[in-house]
Amino acid sequence: MTPDEQTALVVLVPEAEPLVADVRRRFDRSAVRGMPAHVTVLYPFRHPDDVSPELLHRLARGFSPMPGFAFRLVGVCGFPGVVYLAPEPAAPFDELTRTVVGWFPEHRPYGGLVPDPKPHLTLAQKPPATSLTAVTHELLGTAGSRLPLQCAARSVALALKRAGRWSVGPSFALA
Repeated sequence: MTPDEQTALVVLVPEAEPLVADVRRRFDRSAVRGMPAHVTVLYPFRHPDDVSPELLHRLARGFSPMPGFAFRLVGVCGFPGVVYLAPEPAAPFDELTRTVVGWFPEHRPYGGLVPDPKPHLTLAQKPPATSLTAVTHELLGTAGSRLPLQCAARSVALALKRAGRWSVGPSFALA
């Protein structure tokens, strides 16, 4: 699978778009390539050419009994090279990831590079950001008063990247 041809399973967070869209468009590589605000469940997943009706049915059947849940984006945090919003509680996202990896054990979160991935909504990466501290201060100045932000996970979406551009494909409703 090439970096320009991938898929991911994500929980879209439309409630966050008004708060983070401008910062993400400038400083998040996935947003620059068309990915909406989201919390990743599993990335990378399949090559887009491997998405079949059978796979979509399997995902729909698997997600349908799983409960939707409320969560809040509570604050600006960071990993080395990344600034993100932290969702609370994180446990339902962890459970989604563990469940999907159980269904598809050949697909490890972040290709196995991150043994214990932390749920997050990426705001900025270095590069394209030159100063993550400056991005953090900017975001806190413009949006900090609107945190925590109430959100809801109602479905898991299959995002597809072709020729380096992300698009959102089918969504699978949670119970």
